[in-house]
Amino acid sequence: MQLTNKVALITGAGSGIGKAAALLLAKEGAKIAAVDHTPEESQETIEKIQQDGGEAMTTIADISQPRQMQEAIQKIGEQFGRIDIVFANAGINGVWAPIEELAPEEWDKTIQTNLKGTFLTVKYAIPYLKQQGGSVIITSSVNGTRIFSNTGATAYSCSKAAQVAFTKMVALELAKYRIRVNVICPGAIETAIGESTQQRNLEKIKEPVEFPQGRIPLTDGKPGTADQVAQLVFFLASDASNHISGTEIWIDGAESLLQG
Repeated sequence: MQLTNKVALITGAGSGIGKAAALLLAKEGAKIAAVDHTPEESQETIEKIQQDGGEAMTTIADISQPRQMQEAIQKIGEQFGRIDIVFANAGINGVWAPIEELAPEEWDKTIQTNLKGTFLTVKYAIPYLKQQGGSVIITSSVNGTRIFSNTGATAYSCSKAAQVAFTKMVALELAKYRIRVNVICPGAIETAIGESTQQRNLEKIKEPVEFPQGRIPLTDGKPGTADQVAQLVFFLASDASNHISGTEIWIDGAESLLQG
């Protein structure tokens, strides 16, 4: 198996893309270290991996809190002795609302979770990655990178655009240590993240946009799956992508080319 004995730190492993990636990387031989806000979120994933003969553990932390993330990643290092792969995946959609109605604290929560959370996840894993090199994969979005027509998603889109800039900056900084950093930009994917989106009064500001039949050209309008994104994560985590760093990859069935 390509990832045998490698340790993969995954945030948001309890559902959606994070869960699919954890299960696939474990199947390919990696030891999984999940970081989630509550133990219940990732416990099912961890138990599934262990039942299938893999090694996995979960740690509890709010990704936007420095001390919690530092302690969680230290526990992972103590448990497994190394970290080879970091999948900074956890994030929120937050509040989508007209800019004059978006409260400063709502803006802050989205930026703190998505952008600061990415920063902290990578920051505290770097000492372990430096020991042997490794791969960092960050989950951004088509929003803020190619699509800007989701009116009201200002805080979310800004956080996702910033993740791409973050990726390019640290990819160059960390290249000398054989640490690769890449960012994936999923489009419409069948996950539960949309259920937590809070939308307010968007009808009055939304710009009309007309599309041909189906929003996703490659699949006649059907969204992608978490398993498809997990395959991309596996590629970027493996040596098959060992000369790719500082790159954003859209996985959206050409959706963003139509809607941008």
